[in-house]
Amino acid sequence: QVQLVESGGGLVQPGGSLRLSCAASRISFSFYAMGWYRQGPGKERELVATITSGASTNYADSVKGRFTISRDNAQNTVYLQMNSLKPEDTAIYYCKVWLGPNVYWGQGTQVTVSS
Repeated sequence: QVQLVESGGGLVQPGGSLRLSCAASRISFSFYAMGWYRQGPGKERELVATITSGASTNYADSVKGRFTISRDNAQNTVYLQMNSLKPEDTAIYYCKVWLGPNVYWGQGTQVTVSS
């Protein structure tokens, strides 16, 4: 059973930074694309960023220039560095992995941006 465990969420003031981590287990991590999604209050879940096995990245327009996705294959971990945070970034952030036709999600980590 694939496991994805997110961490690093919390409460931060506008303009602040957070670094989210997603640790994967029971998969050959380096072979697969990974992604971060988020779901804000009363909103649908949306893509934030993705990273391929070859480390090519893609970002939602709303986070370009502020967020950076990266991966450490030795640690089986994908990261999301979030800078210049805004109140509208408040959401539960989820990690996702694509394994062929199957996808797996983590349990999510709450990020709240508020003064």
